[in-house]
Amino acid sequence: MNQRSKVTRSTKLGPEEREAALARVKTKELDILVVGGGIVGAGCATDAVTRGLSVGILEARDWASGTSSRSSKLVHGGIRYLEQLDFQLVREALTERGLLLKRLAPHLVKPVRFLYPLKTRVIERAYVGAGMLLYDTLSYLGGRPGVPHHRHLSRRQVQKLVPSLAHGALVGGITYYDAQVDDALYTASLVRTASFYGAHALSRVRVEGFIKVGERVVGVHAHDLETGERFDVRAKQVVNATGVWTDDTQRMVGERGTFKVRASKGVHLVVPRDRFQSAMGLLLRTEKSVLFVIPWGRHWLIGTTDTDWQLDKAHPAATAADIDYLLEHVNAVLTVPLTREDVEGVYAGLRPLLAGESEQTSKLARTHLVGHSVPGLVVIAGGKWTTYRVMAKDAIDAAVDALDGRIPESTTKNIPLLGAEGYQAAWNKRGKIARAFGLHTVRVEHLLNRYGTLTDELLDLIRETPSLADPLPGADDYIEAEVVYAASHEGALHLEDVLARRTRISIEAWDRGVSAAPVAARLMAGVLGWDSEREEREVAFYLSRVAAERSSQQQPDDESADRVRLEAPDIVASR
Repeated sequence: MNQRSKVTRSTKLGPEEREAALARVKTKELDILVVGGGIVGAGCATDAVTRGLSVGILEARDWASGTSSRSSKLVHGGIRYLEQLDFQLVREALTERGLLLKRLAPHLVKPVRFLYPLKTRVIERAYVGAGMLLYDTLSYLGGRPGVPHHRHLSRRQVQKLVPSLAHGALVGGITYYDAQVDDALYTASLVRTASFYGAHALSRVRVEGFIKVGERVVGVHAHDLETGERFDVRAKQVVNATGVWTDDTQRMVGERGTFKVRASKGVHLVVPRDRFQSAMGLLLRTEKSVLFVIPWGRHWLIGTTDTDWQLDKAHPAATAADIDYLLEHVNAVLTVPLTREDVEGVYAGLRPLLAGESEQTSKLARTHLVGHSVPGLVVIAGGKWTTYRVMAKDAIDAAVDALDGRIPESTTKNIPLLGAEGYQAAWNKRGKIARAFGLHTVRVEHLLNRYGTLTDELLDLIRETPSLADPLPGADDYIEAEVVYAASHEGALHLEDVLARRTRISIEAWDRGVSAAPVAARLMAGVLGWDSEREEREVAFYLSRVAAERSSQQQPDDESADRVRLEAPDIVASR
């Protein structure tokens, strides 16, 4: 019993933990099996395991490799949904924002300030100001919001705070706060949290069919893409949390899905912070929706687009037209326009929207639905990143209704992610920590804001091997210890997992991680036991991905961009 407790309470999600999880899911019927390793699937696994249930979670690629790593990286109520009179969704999201900021993940979720520029003097200020007041009020209804309330600014105040705004573009402004997060890192941390409490977490394991007894789903046929092995996983209840793949997964059951999910493509640009001066982000209106300019470390994120996507779901591609659209709209308010040469990175993601009567994806619902039309199978779809915890709770509530015995209520409202407990105390000691390890304070702050109190585990790596404090080539915001840690503790199995998701080097570095790739592969090899041939293959696959993405972003339309992007195949360990 003590030994089992030690295993299930490990903060590591590395090769040994993967082997142990494989052994367990092959031989043990689970209470809950979650299919899909995005933010909602990770939330479902965490919710179920913290109710005392036996849980497995399977992901066909890497954690957060789909939608959950390609968002606007905002934790927000969705201020534009106020115009759609969706007050319940906004209130729910703002309540979750406060929870994430103050209790669940203060090391990962941070306040961010935005400016809404005003173009007319009276009516617009009154209209937008009323919306901002309502936004603040709804946030207080869920408890203390964790961010300051909105403020009205004069034209002169705006120009002082945002010198790069074109003088004729505004007559004043209103500032308000939301929050932001590294979406991929958060998802990986949430999976680790589920694993810490006893969930069996397996990435690179693809579900290829469902096991049925009569009409009831009792498990899945799984394929381990790392070894090539195929095996079955049995469970009392299976939760389909596959996002934009929901319809595809449902078709495996041989039944029509409860509802239809439609994919909307959102493209973001990454621009160096020094390309224009502003003390805050921007919220700009477009003819279709809204455009965010979001502070992101030493960069700006500019997005997003909102267009229907019916091509490859694993690798949505940005086109030249998408990039030009974003540049055109942000340049409308800047004194010095941005050019293609200013764009450091580009990424595209797909929103899983519940299909309705509207032909415009920007009009489709961001609410979520839970279906249980097939015995043994719960489907969760729709929603938005910020409300993942509520979505997960609702899905597991539906699943436990079919289980025998009294199952406890959801407890995730009070369960912080790994690294959250004691974060503020560690932050207050950051200067002492930096001196003790011979690091710059900014470097320690970077680690604390990514790993919280688990920073101690990275510092232990540096204590053992001081060279791991060295920055990565072409990406000196990150150090070598983070690559080792990604492979040993965060479930990274391939080079792309580290450069694209555990770190954001693939969108933040000018060369998109090309120069960091060989060094990162060498560091991962030491943890994962790769030989030189495997190292070279990992680097080659990553470089082909970068080349294909760059080329696709020169294409005029979705079809040609999709074709070019798919010229770079996904890496598969087994052959």
